[in-house]
Amino acid sequence: MKITELTLLLKEKPGYIQSGAPKIAKKFNVTLGDAKLARKVALQELKDELGSEDPVAPLNVKVSSKSTSNNYESKFIMSAWNTETGQNMDIDTYCEYYNLPRKDVTSYKFISHTGTPHYNIVFKETVDKVVEEFNFDTILAKHLDGAVPVTFENKLSLPQAKFTADFDTLTYTDVHIGMDTNSDNNSMYAEVWNKEVIMAAAKEMIEVTLAEQQSSVLVVDELGDFLDGLNGYTTRGGHKLPQNMSDEEAFDCAIEFKLALLHGLAPHYSSLLFNNICNDNHAGSFGYFVNSAVKELAGVLYPNHVKVVNHRQFINHYYVENTCYIITHGKDDKTLKFGFKPFLDSKGIEKIDQYCKQNDIYRNSTKVVFKKGDSHQAVFDMATSDDFFYFNYPALSPSSQWVQNNFKKGRRGFVLESSRDTDITIKMKFK
Repeated sequence: MKITELTLLLKEKPGYIQSGAPKIAKKFNVTLGDAKLARKVALQELKDELGSEDPVAPLNVKVSSKSTSNNYESKFIMSAWNTETGQNMDIDTYCEYYNLPRKDVTSYKFISHTGTPHYNIVFKETVDKVVEEFNFDTILAKHLDGAVPVTFENKLSLPQAKFTADFDTLTYTDVHIGMDTNSDNNSMYAEVWNKEVIMAAAKEMIEVTLAEQQSSVLVVDELGDFLDGLNGYTTRGGHKLPQNMSDEEAFDCAIEFKLALLHGLAPHYSSLLFNNICNDNHAGSFGYFVNSAVKELAGVLYPNHVKVVNHRQFINHYYVENTCYIITHGKDDKTLKFGFKPFLDSKGIEKIDQYCKQNDIYRNSTKVVFKKGDSHQAVFDMATSDDFFYFNYPALSPSSQWVQNNFKKGRRGFVLESSRDTDITIKMKFK
């Protein structure tokens, strides 16, 4: 679809404008850049035609996390009158006709006393709309100011001849940046989890990884829930999460954490792969945006031997040598009420087995390792299934206030693995 055609469509049905550029791009199968441009032009033309400084506001549709009064002094109203049936539309038909996200409606009121019948609607705030507001170019410029590509220098901790593994793996998950573990000052096991402590955890991971290095090849797997939530909510918006950072502070901390790992590890390995899970129940699109920025930065700073892959599906896989690693957070961003459990059951076996068969994993590998986070437990099962290992990884963050009060304190940490042929050596670091 051409930009001019998309612009005309957006003007005819302004409800699409409300949904934001990412959803427009997905809906009409265009690039995000084209969606942004068409949306911008449509908004400007509506502004000129309607004589309004804010052509979105007159639609009597607001995006808000709280119910607020709507603007009744509108020059342009989306009519609820159905000319075909001669009746007013109900709310479902109204949302469908104007392409409004019905599932995001928190409240609505039918207005019939004006010249044009219509609905005043209040929506909950969506992740895509907020993420779209970040200035991506500014973020990159901030961290690339004066930076030049880094030429790999051999700083390997051991001569390559003494390495005993084919590759090393560092796995961490559930960092929950922004989480407040003691918001009401009544947690049973209060533990500080602020930027200073989080960056200290990154430093410790770097130091331990280098101290235990057994190969010149390193894979770093981050298994989701990297940030605690956008605007203090999970991806499903179910309940408010106690936070100790604003969205902006959490974003900056997340970028610094990832760059600390990048700069701390890259000089010591001849090949470095970062895998980031971006489909989870806390970070969601917020986490994807952070990881997208880091991917761009890594491509500029270390173009030759560092690769960053951001995984957006619920279940993903990659190969190193003859081993296939299947990686997931354990819960997805929208649909799963119950995700993969810490202990493998028949349903989990069936789901993983089907994924392996669908992707010809059994045929293309000699060893299969399924890796997940979410449960905040360290459980490494090599026996329940004859076809694959089932590994749960501990959270890097401490337990949330809710978990502390309902269960127990738990232990936090990360895991190092060294692989040679079909053997895996596992070393866990707990705090």
